Amino acid sequence: MDERVLGAGRVGLPRGLVVGRLLERQRAGELSTRHVVAVAETVGVSERTVWRWLEQANATGRVEPGVRQGYAVSDEVWELLGEAGGNVSELRRRLLAGAGGDSGVPVPSMSTLSRVVRRDRRAGRVLVTGREPEVAGPGRPDPLGELGLDVVTGAGGRVFVREQKHLAQVPVLVAGAQVVVTPVVESVVRTVAHAAALGAVVCVYGDAGQGKTVALQYALSQLPRPARVRRVQVGVHSSVAEVRRALAEALDLRGRLPHGTGEADAVLVEALRQPRVLVLDEAQRLSVSALEFLRGLWDHPDTDTALVFAGAGSERALRRVPALASRVLTWELVPRMAPGEVATVMQAFHPLWSQVADQDMAWVEEYVGHGNFRTWAKVTSHLTAETSGRSAAVVDRRMLQRVCGRLAGPL
Repeated sequence: MDERVLGAGRVGLPRGLVVGRLLERQRAGELSTRHVVAVAETVGVSERTVWRWLEQANATGRVEPGVRQGYAVSDEVWELLGEAGGNVSELRRRLLAGAGGDSGVPVPSMSTLSRVVRRDRRAGRVLVTGREPEVAGPGRPDPLGELGLDVVTGAGGRVFVREQKHLAQVPVLVAGAQVVVTPVVESVVRTVAHAAALGAVVCVYGDAGQGKTVALQYALSQLPRPARVRRVQVGVHSSVAEVRRALAEALDLRGRLPHGTGEADAVLVEALRQPRVLVLDEAQRLSVSALEFLRGLWDHPDTDTALVFAGAGSERALRRVPALASRVLTWELVPRMAPGEVATVMQAFHPLWSQVADQDMAWVEEYVGHGNFRTWAKVTSHLTAETSGRSAAVVDRRMLQRVCGRLAGPL
């Protein structure tokens, strides 16, 4: 058999992938029965089924199977559910009373409506209720609310929202994972929004692996004008000249900086007249002179720039420059996850954890997790690899011991 027909190994092959490869062979006049037999054996269906897939693909032009239709909650009904405080029983009562806005559509049974609402919420569909957002203090504007960040609420009170649409900008290590907007992440969003609005200096710090980068990237994606965000890539012990070049790269000034330092800085100041958000991750790499240089740019009366410093140890680096540390508006600590919130956060982070017993999750936390988000993400990545292509795979203590052993050595 020609292995290029499969191209992705023999485990967990999506139907669209194998049908697409078979179609390529067919259109090239190179498809033979042995290809169909090999696919049928690998996927676990009959040869006749594979031939039917090909026939359907040729007829419809689609390699993926058709989507099974069923009851779907429209946007109007979803909004009505929010007005009902997330109460499905109250939603159905209003629909039966004719308040749903879906005239002509039969009202589903209570079980069907509950199942579809539960499915949509687990998939990350945001439910906005009539509750007022929490604010940091009396009379203080809430940047999170101003940004329109929706909050999911349920019968047990406030829970975490899961955002799928920002994953392209946020490193989460695991396919199928979602950004979990915990209170810590919300606080980072508020801090970054506040800094961007005022052109202030903030520092996001915490031990390695606590989720600073995920929280920061998510916060930046929520800004009203993300196009004004510029990430400045700095190297270890970057000199002033290297930081100047990094700024030019971030501000699209490549090849336009004069050779003289005074003239080059004038060009940077001109570019920073527009409101900007400069993000310096791994700021602990910067030398004292480089940090002084950035403070001077930020202090210049003609610039309108917010500076966001982040990284494990970034707070210590900034403290070495008292003139800069005194200008920091907010010192935002990203701590490790508390033992009581680990299970909730990880079940929202990836659906795999919803099938793991509480005592097993507590075991992972005790032996390797220790509230470190990056460690939990790595465990999740190993689990997805273990269960890939195994429809009946059960995540039990034995599998967790095997996976955790790869991170922590023999237990």
